[in-house]
Amino acid sequence: MSVKNRWGFPDLGLGLGLRTVHFNHILEHWPQVDWFEIMSENFMDTEGNPVHVLDQIAERYPIVMHGVSMSIGSTDPIDFDYLGKLKALAERVNAHWLGDHVCWTGVHGKNGHDLYPLPYNEKSLAFLVDRIRTVQDFLERPLILENPSTYLTFANSTMAEEEFLARMAEESDCGLLLDVNNVYVTCRNHGLDSQAYLEAIPYDRVVQIHLAGHTDKGTHCIDTHNGRVIDPVWDLYAEVHRRAGNRATLLEWDADIPSFEEVHAEVLKAAQFRHMTELRHAS
Repeated sequence: MSVKNRWGFPDLGLGLGLRTVHFNHILEHWPQVDWFEIMSENFMDTEGNPVHVLDQIAERYPIVMHGVSMSIGSTDPIDFDYLGKLKALAERVNAHWLGDHVCWTGVHGKNGHDLYPLPYNEKSLAFLVDRIRTVQDFLERPLILENPSTYLTFANSTMAEEEFLARMAEESDCGLLLDVNNVYVTCRNHGLDSQAYLEAIPYDRVVQIHLAGHTDKGTHCIDTHNGRVIDPVWDLYAEVHRRAGNRATLLEWDADIPSFEEVHAEVLKAAQFRHMTELRHAS
């Protein structure tokens, strides 16, 4: 089946995270990539070479923004100075959409530079929904928020993560970035059913999909964005396509980053699943 996202955001195709190690290759070759995703914070407080490169790339490719410091789940006051810079950058690069993670990254004004989990209960849900609405009103666009990879659970959680995400999206009217590698990592770490997780997702809210590699420690997995996508994650990606149809898909590779050609070849593996979706719709 095919489910449209409720805002009519386009299916951008197969994209890559924009990383500095690939700047020269991109500027020299202008490769046939459908789109790029940028880490918002890398370009918000500089007018140097990174933004100069980004301006050139944004003239030729669609850009999506994905942040790591909004701290939407923090009890700190919302940082409107940060949001102002985020909004200005989105306008500068004509971003198709922007978002962050369902997490908090700091407290008392201190950024821990990590994506910390939330308890999944009614109190934290209401708190998060209120903050998302406030941020969306300021940015004048929906947030596209990513499901986390988690390594612990809270004793005071009263609902499954997928139920929490579904209710958060509906009640705040935000979008979802469904990271299927994070689904795998989280379900593996907590002994959960990844198929039940995907069944609970409201696909009219899913705007984008992330793929990535991870590090398997035997007893648990760590979301390192290192290496190729493993077969069980591709299986989850295929299941998302079966349930929702094609979505803008991005590969993240953030440690031991190989050549641009190797990273691009990895995301192009997703084309077979997109083609299968198209064949089902044509039959």
